[in-house]
Order: sequence, then C-alpha cells, then structure tokens
Amino acid sequence: MSKHRILLSTLVSLGAVLTLAVVAALAFAGGLALAPQLNIVAQASDQEAATQASSSTVLTESALESDDFLATFEQALIDVYQTTLPSVVEIEVTQRFTSGTTNRFGGDLFRQGEGSGFVWDQQGHIVTNYHVVEDAEEVKVVFADGGSAKAEVIGNDPDADLAVLKVDLPASDLQPLPVGDSDALQVGQLTIAIGNPFGQDFTMTTGIVSAVGRTIPSSRSSFSIPEVIQTDAAINPGNSGGPLLNRLGEVVGINTMILSESGSSDGVGFAVPINIARQVVPTLIAGEEYEYAWLGISGNSLTDEVIEAMNLPAGTQGTLIINVVQNGPAAEAGLRSSREILTVSGQEVPYGGDVIIAIQGDPVTGMDDLITYLVENTRPGNQVTLSLIRSGGAREDVSVILGARPNN
Repeated sequence: MSKHRILLSTLVSLGAVLTLAVVAALAFAGGLALAPQLNIVAQASDQEAATQASSSTVLTESALESDDFLATFEQALIDVYQTTLPSVVEIEVTQRFTSGTTNRFGGDLFRQGEGSGFVWDQQGHIVTNYHVVEDAEEVKVVFADGGSAKAEVIGNDPDADLAVLKVDLPASDLQPLPVGDSDALQVGQLTIAIGNPFGQDFTMTTGIVSAVGRTIPSSRSSFSIPEVIQTDAAINPGNSGGPLLNRLGEVVGINTMILSESGSSDGVGFAVPINIARQVVPTLIAGEEYEYAWLGISGNSLTDEVIEAMNLPAGTQGTLIINVVQNGPAAEAGLRSSREILTVSGQEVPYGGDVIIAIQGDPVTGMDDLITYLVENTRPGNQVTLSLIRSGGAREDVSVILGARPNN
C-alpha cells in the first residue's frame, strides 16, 4: 500500500474516533436534557404497542362475537327444524288420468302426484293446498319418522287454494304446529319452508319475507287471493301445501305458488297467509263450504291516462269499475260499468265507469285494497257503503248488500 493511502486511512480512522468522541461528549453533556424526550418517545412507543394490542383484542373479540352470532343463528334454525319436523307431512296422491284412453290392460290411467302439508290439530286434520289433492282417488300422508296413514279429503276451498285432510291416528301421535299472525309480518323477517321439493322429503330452505300484501290469482278459480306473502326461500314443485314458518316455528303461510320461467325456484315464491286459513279451515273441518262475500264487479286500479280521460283530479286513487255482473249485488245497487274505450300504447283501455274510492270509510287505493277488505272483513249478506266518484265527477255514497261468490 502507498504511503498516501496509509495516511488517508489513518486520517479517516482518527476522524471517526474524534466524531464518536464528540458525539459521546455531547450525549453525556446533554443527557439530562435528552432524557425526557427519550422517555416521551419510549412512552409513545409503549402506547402504540398497547393500542395495537388493544385493537388486536377488539378484532379477536369481534371475530368471536361474529362466530357466536352465527352459531346462535345456526342453532336457532336447527331447533326450528327439529321441533317442527314431526308436524310436517309428505302427501302422496293417486289421481285418475282422464286422457280419453285406457292402459294396455283395459283399465283407467292413473298418475302419481305429491306435495306437502302439516298437522292442524290432534283430531287428525292435515292442511295442504287444494291443487295438491284435486281429483284425488287416493291420498296417503307420510311422517318424518317413516309412519304413514291413508287420508280422506274432507273439505276444500279452490278460491284460497286450501284443503283439509283427515287421518285416523291417536292424538298422541299428532303434533299440531302453532300458528302465527300473518298480518304482523314485515319485509325482511326470516322465513323457513319445510316440504318435499322434487320428492326430496323433509327439505328445509330459508330466506326472508320479500314482500307482503300481494294479490295473486288462485290457480284453481277465477278469483284472487289477497294478502299473499312473497318470500325468497326456495319454493319448488313438491313444496306446495307445506308450512312457511317464522323464526319461532309458527306457521305464517301455506306455500302455494312460484313465479318461474324454468319451472323451479327463481327466488319468487308465494304463500297463502295463515290468517285466511284461520278463517277458512274451521269451516271446512265442520263439513261446510266456506263462502266469500261477493260484490259482482271486475275492476282496475286507476292509471294516469284514465284519470286524465275522465277529468279527475291528478293523483286520484281508487278502483275503476270495468264490468258489472248482471243481477249481481253491484248491479242491484245501481253501480255503473265502463262504456268508453281509450287507446294507450296500442292497447284498448275501458274507462268512464264508477270509481270506488272507499268502502265503509276505509280508503280504496286500488283493486287489491277492495279485494282484501271484502275477504277479511265481510261475509255474504253484509251491507257495506261504497264511496264513489260517478261519471261527471259527482261523489256519492251507495249501500250494497253483498252476495256469495258463485261457483266457477
């Protein structure tokens, strides 16, 4: 190594030593002044560590709480299933097939159908849909424990798509399901369906109340069912007649119908409200036919185009009478049907008839309101007062004595 490089190296080493010495001296001289600041930094570091530890603890506790919540939720579903399962039945139906032909042995043709139902009382009554047992030659109910019994159809109501079966079993073998209040349901509440979709017996699906107050046409009559419950719990062929339950295991509806292009659940299922069943089922058990009050009209809710054509105030709500059945209650009371035609988007729309805006003082905002009021609050023979807007805009109250729905 050259002398110059040795000298340079020595100078650098000495400089480093001197620098360390100066730093040490400054540190010693300023130790008392720097100590508080170092303590503050240390304390801040400790606090940060404590905060991180606390955050970690909160996250851990939150995760534990979430897990506890899920475990509780799962257990609640398990409890509902296990508690209600003995009350749910699979319904096997043999129907005579009227195709105009016979089988190769010369006898009639038969087909098998299936659905679901549930125990109504300890007298052996089972509730299901009318369309499940329609035209049944033989009916058998199968319980979750494997037991089965022949059943007799003792009453049906096509208008509400309800039927009552009777089995001959000891009361101790029958566990009725508790019933809830379908009028108290709110969108977002938990729903549980138990039934036999596609023959997969005693299947449970869950969802929520997607909508309330729907009015849908009965699949077996020309009348509509009001206050129907819409749910996204999977409802498929074979679920018909089974219970729709709330989180307490109470029946709030009887699963009856789906809207689907594929023929299976698309997330839009419907259940007959239990409050209608509570009206209808006791009458069927008594061996009588349930009679609904009948006004004798067809109608539509008002549209903006009809409101304008009839010179009604903007925003008017009510049921426009489209047709009045000859010799029906409405006709006897002098209600008037629509006789003029309006073209809307290429479609002919009747207008010009009486508009019902209230029944017994309760506002009628559309046809659904009128159907619901008649089903829930009236019986044949009752007299009701309808508030009308007549042609020309005059308002008038008219009394109508309600009749009974005619047979289809």
